[in-house]
Amino acid sequence: MSNAITIHDIAREAGVSPSTVSRVLNGTAPVAADKRDAVMAVIKQRNYRPSAIAQGLAHGRTKAVGVLTQSIASPFYGEILRGIELGLMQSGYHALFTSGNWRSEEELAALDLLSGRRVDALIILAGIMPGDDLRHAAEELPLIVIGRSIAGMEDHCLCIDDEQAAYEATRYLIGLGHQRIAHVAGLSLHQDALDRRNGYERALREAGITVDQQLIVTGDYTEQSGLLAIEALISRATMFSAIFAANDQMAYGARLALYRHGLRVPDDVSLIGFDDQPASAYTTPPLTTVRQPTLELGQAAAQAVLRLLDGQQPMLTTCATELIMRESVVRRR
Repeated sequence: MSNAITIHDIAREAGVSPSTVSRVLNGTAPVAADKRDAVMAVIKQRNYRPSAIAQGLAHGRTKAVGVLTQSIASPFYGEILRGIELGLMQSGYHALFTSGNWRSEEELAALDLLSGRRVDALIILAGIMPGDDLRHAAEELPLIVIGRSIAGMEDHCLCIDDEQAAYEATRYLIGLGHQRIAHVAGLSLHQDALDRRNGYERALREAGITVDQQLIVTGDYTEQSGLLAIEALISRATMFSAIFAANDQMAYGARLALYRHGLRVPDDVSLIGFDDQPASAYTTPPLTTVRQPTLELGQAAAQAVLRLLDGQQPMLTTCATELIMRESVVRRR
């Protein structure tokens, strides 16, 4: 019933003009006490709830935060999106989601779509959109970036240290006696993929192990690409005792490929992933992986954008990672 009536109905019953009702609801101008009391009496009697969108427009805000993710279907991004929703909860703001699908032109189109919806702020999850476009968008709206560091916008970017996390994962394998360590990398368009590869190579060099390009295969962060990467490694007849995959999904595909070739994890090949997706604790065997705080990243981004909307500094810091040791890694025999 509350949404079946309009301000015109309230105005008629209260004996005032619709503009007076609007001023009472929005607080945009003083209203005589008797008229205000009459309007509030009708609102209470009819249990009227004004449209949040209409109120937002009246105040110059829509109470919407646009979120540009890379894939709605990705369990990794899905957990960050859940964190954003939790971070916005009870703030009066809600999230509008759209995908860029790791294509610059689609990301720009998605950004235009969100801007056209008159969102009050933006949260961008990684992506490959040129930094100039993000800097321009930040001039128009409060903006937080997750998973990328943009020159000139560092205090608005929320990241983890991908290179150091990959370095520590590779060092862990080296410490267990592995020297022939394969790497299933992400696409070079992704800065996090480059950083993880750099961390892997740095760990090898510091241990005096030559970086063998034959042990590096590029995937695209999907399970299928992890499977194909192992097929490529095996076809090269290059020996390896361990694999560091740049994300858990590729590690799942790698595990299947190894199984199909009669190679046991971890008895024959040790395996490490990256992300610590919820399913990684339930694979066979449970996957050793780098945990990045995906839910917390989303919550922190939401809280940062709310601070920006309130005219405050976002107060972002680099989020810590942790190597989660499970049963997919053993000491080199």
